Amino acid sequence: MFVWDDELKGFGVRLTPGAKSYFVQSRANGKTRRMTIGRSDKFTADEARKNAREQLRDMGNGIDPVQEKAAAKAAAITLDEVVESYIKDRTLKQNSIRDIHKHMKGVFGDWTKKPIADISRDDCLMLFRKRSKESPAQANQAFRILRALLNYAIEVYRPVIIENPVQILSGAKVWNNIKPKNRKISIADVGQAWCKLEAIKADPTLGIAGHSMADAVKFCLLTGCRWGEVQKLKWDNVDLENKSWFIEDPKNKNDVTLPLSTQAADLLENRFRVENNPHVFCSEKSKTGHIGPGRYITDQLATDLDIELSPHDLRRTFRAIAAELDVELWRTKLLMNHKISNDVTIQAYTEKQDLEYLRPSIQAIGSWLELKAKEYKSKIVDINSKRQMG
Repeated sequence: MFVWDDELKGFGVRLTPGAKSYFVQSRANGKTRRMTIGRSDKFTADEARKNAREQLRDMGNGIDPVQEKAAAKAAAITLDEVVESYIKDRTLKQNSIRDIHKHMKGVFGDWTKKPIADISRDDCLMLFRKRSKESPAQANQAFRILRALLNYAIEVYRPVIIENPVQILSGAKVWNNIKPKNRKISIADVGQAWCKLEAIKADPTLGIAGHSMADAVKFCLLTGCRWGEVQKLKWDNVDLENKSWFIEDPKNKNDVTLPLSTQAADLLENRFRVENNPHVFCSEKSKTGHIGPGRYITDQLATDLDIELSPHDLRRTFRAIAAELDVELWRTKLLMNHKISNDVTIQAYTEKQDLEYLRPSIQAIGSWLELKAKEYKSKIVDINSKRQMG
Protein backbone atom coordinates (compact mmCIF):
# COMPACT_ATOMS: atom_id res chain seq x y z
CA MET A 1 0.00 0.00 0.00
CA PHE A 2 1.29 3.45 -0.95
CA VAL A 3 0.46 6.58 1.01
CA TRP A 4 1.36 9.85 -0.73
CA ASP A 5 2.55 12.96 1.09
CA ASP A 6 0.22 15.98 0.92
CA GLU A 7 3.13 18.41 1.26
CA LEU A 8 5.60 17.07 -1.34
CA LYS A 9 4.37 15.61 -4.61
CA GLY A 10 6.19 12.38 -5.51
CA PHE A 11 7.09 11.55 -1.91
CA GLY A 12 5.35 8.83 0.03
CA VAL A 13 5.36 5.83 2.34
CA ARG A 14 5.05 2.21 1.36
CA LEU A 15 3.24 0.12 3.96
CA THR A 16 3.88 -3.61 4.18
CA PRO A 17 2.96 -6.06 6.99
CA GLY A 18 6.51 -6.01 8.32
CA ALA A 19 7.76 -2.48 7.67
CA LYS A 20 7.10 1.09 6.61
CA SER A 21 9.50 2.61 4.05
CA TYR A 22 9.81 6.06 2.51
CA PHE A 23 10.11 6.36 -1.25
CA VAL A 24 10.23 8.96 -3.99
CA GLN A 25 8.76 8.68 -7.48
CA SER A 26 9.05 10.90 -10.54
CA ARG A 27 10.08 10.85 -14.20
CA ALA A 28 13.65 11.15 -15.44
CA ASN A 29 14.31 11.47 -19.16
CA GLY A 30 10.79 10.25 -19.90
CA LYS A 31 11.00 7.17 -17.65
CA THR A 32 9.15 6.68 -14.36
CA ARG A 33 11.55 5.95 -11.51
CA ARG A 34 10.65 4.91 -7.98
CA MET A 35 13.50 4.89 -5.48
CA THR A 36 13.42 3.69 -1.88
CA ILE A 37 14.81 6.19 0.60
CA GLY A 38 14.78 3.94 3.66
CA ARG A 39 12.74 2.42 6.47
CA SER A 40 10.88 4.63 8.92
CA ASP A 41 12.97 3.32 11.81
CA LYS A 42 16.08 4.68 10.05
CA PHE A 43 14.71 8.04 8.85
CA THR A 44 12.34 10.59 10.34
CA ALA A 45 9.65 11.99 8.06
CA ASP A 46 11.50 15.30 7.76
CA GLU A 47 14.82 13.58 6.91
CA ALA A 48 13.13 11.41 4.29
CA ARG A 49 11.28 14.42 2.83
CA LYS A 50 14.56 16.36 2.55
CA ASN A 51 16.18 13.40 0.77
CA ALA A 52 13.17 13.14 -1.52
CA ARG A 53 13.40 16.82 -2.51
CA GLU A 54 17.05 16.32 -3.56
CA GLN A 55 16.21 13.27 -5.64
CA LEU A 56 13.18 14.95 -7.22
CA ARG A 57 15.36 17.93 -8.14
CA ASP A 58 17.96 15.63 -9.74
CA MET A 59 15.35 13.74 -11.72
CA GLY A 60 13.86 17.03 -12.84
CA ASN A 61 17.31 17.96 -14.16
CA GLY A 62 17.46 14.78 -16.21
CA ILE A 63 19.54 12.68 -13.80
CA ASP A 64 18.28 9.09 -13.87
CA PRO A 65 18.86 7.54 -10.41
CA VAL A 66 18.69 4.00 -11.79
CA GLN A 67 21.41 4.70 -14.31
CA GLU A 68 23.42 6.59 -11.71
CA LYS A 69 23.22 3.65 -9.34
CA ALA A 70 24.24 1.20 -12.06
CA ALA A 71 27.12 3.46 -13.10
CA ALA A 72 28.32 3.75 -9.51
CA LYS A 73 28.18 -0.02 -9.12
CA ALA A 74 30.06 -0.54 -12.38
CA ALA A 75 32.66 2.07 -11.44
CA ALA A 76 33.47 0.02 -8.35
CA ILE A 77 34.18 -3.17 -10.39
CA THR A 78 37.59 -4.48 -9.37
CA LEU A 79 40.18 -6.31 -11.43
CA ASP A 80 39.43 -9.45 -9.40
CA GLU A 81 35.78 -9.27 -10.44
CA VAL A 82 36.73 -8.80 -14.08
CA VAL A 83 38.96 -11.89 -13.92
CA GLU A 84 36.16 -13.96 -12.41
CA SER A 85 33.66 -12.91 -15.09
CA TYR A 86 36.19 -13.26 -17.91
CA ILE A 87 37.05 -16.84 -16.98
CA LYS A 88 33.37 -17.68 -16.56
CA ASP A 89 32.41 -16.24 -19.96
CA ARG A 90 35.33 -17.67 -21.91
CA THR A 91 36.15 -21.25 -22.86
CA LEU A 92 39.75 -21.29 -21.68
CA LYS A 93 42.27 -24.07 -21.28
CA GLN A 94 43.59 -24.77 -17.79
CA ASN A 95 47.03 -23.47 -18.78
CA SER A 96 45.50 -20.13 -19.77
CA ILE A 97 43.58 -19.90 -16.50
CA ARG A 98 46.74 -20.74 -14.56
CA ASP A 99 48.64 -17.98 -16.39
CA ILE A 100 45.93 -15.46 -15.55
CA HIS A 101 45.93 -16.35 -11.86
CA LYS A 102 49.73 -16.43 -11.79
CA HIS A 103 50.04 -12.88 -13.05
CA MET A 104 47.13 -11.59 -10.97
CA LYS A 105 48.86 -12.92 -7.88
CA GLY A 106 52.33 -11.83 -8.95
CA VAL A 107 52.62 -8.88 -11.35
CA PHE A 108 49.22 -7.36 -10.52
CA GLY A 109 49.01 -8.39 -6.88
CA ASP A 110 48.53 -4.78 -5.71
CA TRP A 111 45.85 -4.10 -8.32
CA THR A 112 43.40 -6.98 -7.86
CA LYS A 113 41.18 -5.11 -5.36
CA LYS A 114 41.53 -1.87 -7.29
CA PRO A 115 38.58 -0.57 -9.39
CA ILE A 116 39.48 -0.97 -13.04
CA ALA A 117 38.44 2.64 -13.61
CA ASP A 118 41.41 3.65 -11.42
CA ILE A 119 44.02 1.82 -13.54
CA SER A 120 45.68 4.56 -15.55
CA ARG A 121 47.98 4.61 -18.56
CA ASP A 122 50.81 5.89 -16.36
CA ASP A 123 50.21 3.05 -13.89
CA CYS A 124 50.56 0.52 -16.70
CA LEU A 125 53.69 2.12 -18.12
CA MET A 126 55.44 2.33 -14.75
CA LEU A 127 54.62 -1.23 -13.71
CA PHE A 128 55.53 -2.61 -17.13
CA ARG A 129 58.95 -0.97 -16.98
CA LYS A 130 59.52 -2.30 -13.48
CA ARG A 131 58.53 -5.86 -14.34
CA SER A 132 60.50 -5.78 -17.60
CA LYS A 133 63.71 -5.41 -15.60
CA GLU A 134 62.91 -8.69 -13.85
CA SER A 135 61.70 -10.68 -16.86
CA PRO A 136 60.94 -9.06 -20.24
CA ALA A 137 59.05 -12.12 -21.54
CA GLN A 138 56.91 -12.44 -18.42
CA ALA A 139 56.16 -8.71 -18.45
CA ASN A 140 54.92 -9.01 -22.03
CA GLN A 141 52.73 -11.98 -21.19
CA ALA A 142 51.29 -10.38 -18.06
CA PHE A 143 50.30 -7.15 -19.80
CA ARG A 144 48.85 -8.96 -22.79
CA ILE A 145 46.61 -10.79 -20.34
CA LEU A 146 45.70 -7.48 -18.67
CA ARG A 147 44.95 -5.98 -22.09
CA ALA A 148 42.55 -8.84 -22.88
CA LEU A 149 40.83 -8.51 -19.50
CA LEU A 150 40.32 -4.76 -19.90
CA ASN A 151 39.13 -5.10 -23.51
CA TYR A 152 36.51 -7.48 -22.15
CA ALA A 153 35.64 -5.03 -19.38
CA ILE A 154 35.21 -2.16 -21.87
CA GLU A 155 32.42 -4.11 -23.57
CA VAL A 156 30.78 -5.67 -20.50
CA TYR A 157 30.96 -2.75 -18.05
CA ARG A 158 30.31 0.21 -20.36
CA PRO A 159 31.00 3.04 -19.85
CA VAL A 160 33.31 2.43 -16.88
CA ILE A 161 36.40 2.67 -19.07
CA ILE A 162 36.43 3.99 -22.62
CA GLU A 163 40.08 3.33 -23.50
CA ASN A 164 42.28 0.41 -22.55
CA PRO A 165 45.17 1.88 -20.51
CA VAL A 166 47.48 -0.93 -21.65
CA GLN A 167 47.32 0.65 -25.11
CA ILE A 168 50.05 3.05 -23.98
CA LEU A 169 52.58 0.21 -24.35
CA SER A 170 51.79 -0.03 -28.05
CA GLY A 171 51.55 3.70 -28.54
CA ALA A 172 54.89 4.28 -26.86
CA LYS A 173 56.33 1.17 -28.61
CA VAL A 174 57.82 -0.19 -25.39
CA TRP A 175 56.81 -3.85 -25.68
CA ASN A 176 59.87 -6.01 -25.08
CA ASN A 177 61.41 -7.52 -28.20
CA ILE A 178 61.69 -11.21 -27.35
CA LYS A 179 63.72 -13.28 -29.77
CA PRO A 180 62.01 -16.60 -30.52
CA LYS A 181 63.69 -19.61 -28.98
CA ASN A 182 65.44 -21.90 -31.40
CA ARG A 183 66.78 -24.55 -29.06
CA LYS A 184 66.71 -28.09 -30.35
CA ILE A 185 68.76 -31.25 -30.62
CA SER A 186 71.07 -30.83 -33.57
CA ILE A 187 70.64 -33.19 -36.51
CA ALA A 188 74.13 -34.57 -35.84
CA ASP A 189 73.20 -35.46 -32.24
CA VAL A 190 69.77 -37.01 -32.74
CA GLY A 191 71.14 -40.56 -32.92
CA GLN A 192 73.05 -40.07 -29.67
CA ALA A 193 69.93 -38.64 -28.03
CA TRP A 194 67.84 -41.63 -29.10
CA CYS A 195 70.37 -44.07 -27.73
CA LYS A 196 70.51 -42.10 -24.48
CA LEU A 197 66.73 -42.43 -24.16
CA GLU A 198 66.99 -46.19 -24.67
CA ALA A 199 69.66 -46.33 -21.97
CA ILE A 200 67.51 -44.30 -19.59
CA LYS A 201 64.54 -46.58 -20.16
CA ALA A 202 66.70 -49.62 -19.50
CA ASP A 203 67.39 -48.36 -15.96
CA PRO A 204 65.31 -50.62 -13.67
CA THR A 205 65.40 -48.11 -10.80
CA LEU A 206 63.38 -45.44 -12.63
CA GLY A 207 59.91 -46.76 -11.91
CA ILE A 208 56.78 -46.41 -13.99
CA ALA A 209 56.88 -42.61 -14.27
CA GLY A 210 60.53 -42.53 -15.38
CA HIS A 211 60.01 -45.16 -18.06
CA SER A 212 56.85 -43.38 -19.21
CA MET A 213 58.73 -40.10 -19.54
CA ALA A 214 61.53 -41.68 -21.57
CA ASP A 215 58.97 -43.17 -23.96
CA ALA A 216 57.08 -39.88 -24.05
CA VAL A 217 60.21 -38.00 -25.14
CA LYS A 218 60.75 -40.56 -27.92
CA PHE A 219 57.11 -40.19 -28.94
CA CYS A 220 57.55 -36.42 -29.18
CA LEU A 221 60.55 -36.85 -31.45
CA LEU A 222 58.58 -39.28 -33.61
CA THR A 223 55.43 -37.16 -33.89
CA GLY A 224 56.33 -33.51 -33.17
CA CYS A 225 53.44 -33.27 -30.71
CA ARG A 226 53.19 -30.84 -27.81
CA TRP A 227 54.22 -32.11 -24.39
CA GLY A 228 50.72 -31.46 -23.05
CA GLU A 229 49.29 -33.68 -25.80
CA VAL A 230 51.59 -36.57 -25.00
CA GLN A 231 51.04 -36.14 -21.24
CA LYS A 232 47.28 -36.51 -21.51
CA LEU A 233 47.17 -39.08 -24.32
CA LYS A 234 44.71 -41.87 -23.46
CA TRP A 235 44.47 -45.37 -24.84
CA ASP A 236 40.97 -44.58 -26.13
CA ASN A 237 42.59 -42.12 -28.54
CA VAL A 238 45.08 -44.64 -29.94
CA ASP A 239 44.26 -46.97 -32.83
CA LEU A 240 47.14 -49.43 -33.05
CA GLU A 241 45.42 -51.52 -35.70
CA ASN A 242 45.36 -48.59 -38.12
CA LYS A 243 48.52 -47.02 -36.72
CA SER A 244 46.95 -43.66 -35.87
CA TRP A 245 46.15 -41.47 -32.90
CA PHE A 246 43.61 -38.78 -32.16
CA ILE A 247 44.20 -35.40 -30.51
CA GLU A 248 41.05 -34.11 -28.88
CA ASP A 249 40.69 -30.37 -28.15
CA PRO A 250 44.34 -29.45 -28.84
CA LYS A 251 45.86 -26.01 -28.40
CA ASN A 252 44.65 -24.76 -31.78
CA LYS A 253 41.15 -26.19 -31.09
CA ASN A 254 41.24 -28.42 -34.20
CA ASP A 255 40.56 -32.08 -33.38
CA VAL A 256 42.72 -34.22 -35.61
CA THR A 257 43.56 -37.84 -36.43
CA LEU A 258 47.26 -38.33 -37.19
CA PRO A 259 49.11 -41.29 -38.72
CA LEU A 260 51.77 -43.09 -36.69
CA SER A 261 55.04 -44.36 -38.10
CA THR A 262 55.77 -48.02 -37.50
CA GLN A 263 58.36 -46.93 -34.93
CA ALA A 264 55.80 -44.88 -32.99
CA ALA A 265 53.18 -47.63 -33.23
CA ASP A 266 55.70 -50.20 -31.95
CA LEU A 267 56.60 -47.89 -29.06
CA LEU A 268 52.94 -47.71 -28.03
CA GLU A 269 52.39 -51.42 -28.63
CA ASN A 270 55.18 -52.20 -26.16
CA ARG A 271 53.95 -49.75 -23.53
CA PHE A 272 52.83 -51.41 -20.31
CA ARG A 273 49.34 -50.61 -19.11
CA VAL A 274 48.32 -49.90 -15.54
CA GLU A 275 44.94 -51.22 -14.49
CA ASN A 276 42.26 -48.51 -14.17
CA ASN A 277 44.65 -45.88 -15.56
CA PRO A 278 43.52 -44.64 -19.01
CA HIS A 279 46.74 -42.75 -19.80
CA VAL A 280 49.32 -44.09 -22.23
CA PHE A 281 52.22 -42.41 -20.45
CA CYS A 282 51.12 -43.08 -16.90
CA SER A 283 52.57 -42.39 -13.49
CA GLU A 284 52.03 -44.28 -10.26
CA LYS A 285 52.54 -41.19 -8.12
CA SER A 286 50.71 -38.44 -9.98
CA LYS A 287 47.20 -37.47 -8.87
CA THR A 288 46.26 -37.00 -12.51
CA GLY A 289 47.42 -40.48 -13.44
CA HIS A 290 49.75 -39.19 -16.15
CA ILE A 291 53.38 -38.04 -16.26
CA GLY A 292 54.54 -34.57 -15.24
CA PRO A 293 56.59 -31.86 -16.97
CA GLY A 294 59.25 -34.19 -18.42
CA ARG A 295 62.31 -32.16 -17.48
CA TYR A 296 63.70 -35.11 -15.52
CA ILE A 297 64.44 -36.79 -18.85
CA THR A 298 65.25 -33.77 -21.01
CA ASP A 299 67.72 -32.58 -18.35
CA GLN A 300 69.60 -35.87 -18.69
CA LEU A 301 69.64 -35.48 -22.46
CA ALA A 302 70.87 -31.90 -22.08
CA THR A 303 73.74 -33.03 -19.85
CA ASP A 304 74.69 -35.85 -22.20
CA LEU A 305 74.63 -33.60 -25.28
CA ASP A 306 76.01 -30.51 -23.48
CA ILE A 307 73.08 -28.32 -24.56
CA GLU A 308 70.07 -26.59 -23.02
CA LEU A 309 66.86 -28.51 -23.63
CA SER A 310 63.22 -28.46 -22.58
CA PRO A 311 60.31 -30.73 -23.58
CA HIS A 312 59.05 -28.08 -26.02
CA ASP A 313 62.42 -28.10 -27.78
CA LEU A 314 61.63 -31.66 -28.94
CA ARG A 315 58.98 -30.11 -31.19
CA ARG A 316 61.59 -27.90 -32.83
CA THR A 317 63.81 -30.95 -33.25
CA PHE A 318 61.00 -32.73 -35.12
CA ARG A 319 60.68 -29.72 -37.41
CA ALA A 320 64.44 -29.78 -38.08
CA ILE A 321 64.31 -33.51 -38.93
CA ALA A 322 61.40 -32.92 -41.32
CA ALA A 323 63.36 -30.14 -43.02
CA GLU A 324 66.40 -32.42 -43.29
CA LEU A 325 64.18 -34.93 -45.12
CA ASP A 326 62.71 -32.23 -47.39
CA VAL A 327 59.21 -32.67 -46.00
CA GLU A 328 57.25 -29.65 -47.21
CA LEU A 329 56.62 -27.06 -44.53
CA TRP A 330 52.82 -27.18 -44.82
CA ARG A 331 52.91 -30.97 -44.38
CA THR A 332 55.16 -30.59 -41.34
CA LYS A 333 52.82 -28.02 -39.82
CA LEU A 334 49.84 -30.32 -40.27
CA LEU A 335 51.73 -33.23 -38.70
CA MET A 336 52.60 -30.97 -35.76
CA ASN A 337 48.95 -29.83 -35.61
CA HIS A 338 50.19 -26.28 -35.99
CA LYS A 339 47.65 -23.59 -36.83
CA ILE A 340 47.84 -22.52 -40.46
CA SER A 341 46.04 -19.22 -40.85
CA ASN A 342 47.88 -17.41 -43.65
CA ASP A 343 47.40 -19.90 -46.45
CA VAL A 344 43.92 -19.79 -47.99
CA THR A 345 44.48 -22.91 -50.07
CA ILE A 346 45.42 -25.04 -47.07
CA GLN A 347 42.72 -23.48 -44.87
CA ALA A 348 39.88 -23.92 -47.33
CA TYR A 349 40.84 -26.81 -49.60
CA THR A 350 43.10 -29.14 -47.62
CA GLU A 351 41.89 -31.94 -45.36
CA LYS A 352 43.03 -31.10 -41.85
CA GLN A 353 41.13 -33.55 -39.62
CA ASP A 354 42.16 -36.93 -41.06
CA LEU A 355 45.80 -36.77 -42.12
CA GLU A 356 46.27 -40.33 -43.35
CA TYR A 357 47.69 -38.94 -46.62
CA LEU A 358 50.69 -37.71 -44.61
CA ARG A 359 51.69 -41.25 -43.60
CA PRO A 360 54.69 -41.36 -46.00
CA SER A 361 56.08 -38.18 -44.41
CA ILE A 362 55.71 -39.36 -40.81
CA GLN A 363 57.11 -42.79 -41.75
CA ALA A 364 60.17 -41.16 -43.32
CA ILE A 365 60.86 -39.36 -40.04
CA GLY A 366 60.44 -42.53 -37.96
CA SER A 367 62.74 -44.52 -40.23
CA TRP A 368 65.33 -41.72 -40.21
CA LEU A 369 65.38 -41.65 -36.39
CA GLU A 370 65.81 -45.41 -36.29
CA LEU A 371 68.65 -45.22 -38.83
CA LYS A 372 70.48 -42.48 -36.90
CA ALA A 373 70.27 -44.51 -33.72
CA LYS A 374 71.79 -47.53 -35.50
CA GLU A 375 74.54 -45.39 -36.99
CA TYR A 376 75.42 -43.98 -33.58
CA LYS A 377 75.50 -47.46 -32.02
CA SER A 378 77.80 -48.67 -34.80
CA LYS A 379 80.03 -45.65 -34.26
CA ILE A 380 80.32 -46.42 -30.53
CA VAL A 381 81.07 -50.07 -31.29
CA ASP A 382 83.86 -49.02 -33.69
CA ILE A 383 85.32 -46.61 -31.16
CA ASN A 384 85.32 -49.26 -28.44
CA SER A 385 86.87 -51.81 -30.78
CA LYS A 386 89.68 -49.45 -31.69
CA ARG A 387 90.31 -48.71 -28.03
CA GLN A 388 90.56 -52.40 -27.22
CA MET A 389 92.89 -52.98 -30.19
CA GLY A 390 95.01 -49.95 -29.28
